[in-house]
Amino acid sequence: MKELLLKYKEVISYLFFGVLTTVVNFIVYFACTDLFHINYLAATAISWVAAVLFAYVTNRKWVFDSKVTGVMPVLREMAVFVGCRVFSGVMDMGIMFVSVDMIGISDGIAKLFTQVMVVVLNYVFSKVIIFRNK
Repeated sequence: MKELLLKYKEVISYLFFGVLTTVVNFIVYFACTDLFHINYLAATAISWVAAVLFAYVTNRKWVFDSKVTGVMPVLREMAVFVGCRVFSGVMDMGIMFVSVDMIGISDGIAKLFTQVMVVVLNYVFSKVIIFRNK
């Protein structure tokens, strides 16, 4: 069992922090929409920013164990991370718009669907582009 945990530590950590990132995203999203009555698209953008900040810190430190040091290399890593998240964030916004405004799916169901897709895409970006072993 210990061997399996060590072998899949990165994937397990990513899924764990991915779930926490999704929780951050949902809490901020529903706080914006239900408590502050912010439009769902603006709430999606705000919740995305909060989730990206949380994800960068956790992915860098606990998932991919980044060894990058120095101000410029860390800023570059962060910029690539944010750039990849911008891509998945635009995809999130687009799917939310199509699902809610064009198809008529409830925003909660649409949000759940988009988050599953975003978590998978972001793992691929993180593994292959952002935190790859050089």
